[in-house]
Amino acid sequence: MHKLTIVVENKPHEVEVTPSRTTPGEYTVIVDGEPRTVFVPDYDNPDLADWMIVDDRPYELLFSPDLRVAQIYSGRYEIQVRDKEVGTVRPASGDGRVKAPIPGLVTRVHVETGQLVEVGQPLLVLEAMKMENEIRAPIKGVVHQITVKPGQTVTLGEVMVEVQ
Repeated sequence: MHKLTIVVENKPHEVEVTPSRTTPGEYTVIVDGEPRTVFVPDYDNPDLADWMIVDDRPYELLFSPDLRVAQIYSGRYEIQVRDKEVGTVRPASGDGRVKAPIPGLVTRVHVETGQLVEVGQPLLVLEAMKMENEIRAPIKGVVHQITVKPGQTVTLGEVMVEVQ
């Protein structure tokens, strides 16, 4: 069993996840005391696991590469996941290079070179599939380089900002 605290839009939820012993990809998930049965068809391939069945109802669920944003049919939500057995919040990954998580159009740049930024501070807005995606600083530091400007199209994985 894994015990987690998942914060969705600043509201914490206590979650316990227990894998089924008999059915691969099936889990008992208790959210704030309410049990749910969750089946993840592609449980063994995280790159394909973009939908699941919760109590016999299918749900599409997409996560940003840094696992800080979740998208479901009702909208996009900022999330933070903390494994209660580890005792600390998952650290920001990476080295300060902010890459495009999806191909899209840069609509706004909120920072400038030389500016001090905090972890999670908005850097720019990337529009993709008619949705605005706020791209945030992965680390605390100084904006060393901005390689994009409003109106520019970026490809998946393209470096947009570098924070040192």
